[in-house]
Amino acid sequence: MSKARAKLLAASSGDFVDQTCSGRFLVATPGMLDERFERSVIYMCAHSDEGAMGIIINHPASHLAFPAILEQLDLLDIEAPAPLQKKLDAVPVFRGGPVEPGRGFVLHSGDIVLDENSLKVGDELYLTTTLEMLSLISKGQGPQEALFALGYAGWSPGQLEQELQGDGWLTCDMDRGLLFDKHHDTKYQRALGQIGIDLAQFSTVSGRA
Repeated sequence: MSKARAKLLAASSGDFVDQTCSGRFLVATPGMLDERFERSVIYMCAHSDEGAMGIIINHPASHLAFPAILEQLDLLDIEAPAPLQKKLDAVPVFRGGPVEPGRGFVLHSGDIVLDENSLKVGDELYLTTTLEMLSLISKGQGPQEALFALGYAGWSPGQLEQELQGDGWLTCDMDRGLLFDKHHDTKYQRALGQIGIDLAQFSTVSGRA
């Protein structure tokens, strides 16, 4: 993670200010014009006057499986017991955003935290980018809830505020079940439903959430 992005996360950790999107979902409207974010649900890790950062949590990297990533990093034990192999197979891999798509991010519950290497990004939620966390997961010693993302979505200072004035984004409260459940293909529709929007009836000209 870049120093600038780490600084942003640190500035936005701890108490989450109501006027920001930190700790909430950013949801693309059906009228979103940027194809990179079409039908995206983004967990917002940080949002402050220094910019914003989030992880897309509903666009699986269909060509990649988590065990294959561990194998590339020489962290996979091919003789691991079957229950552990099944658990590793279930860890989702997402296309987290267009920024630094070659870098991995683990968004996870707070039962396992790596001191200064795990940054708080919500209520009992942390973001970790070190190989140590992947190593723990590979041994069955990782967090109870975790997802792995390649890349992230980032906004420069003031950029997200401007975009929120347009018709591209809606916001809603974070739902932990939606964040970590396995039904990725319905997360977008369910996120809109939390705002009270029926996707089938939603106009391409949206209002503010």
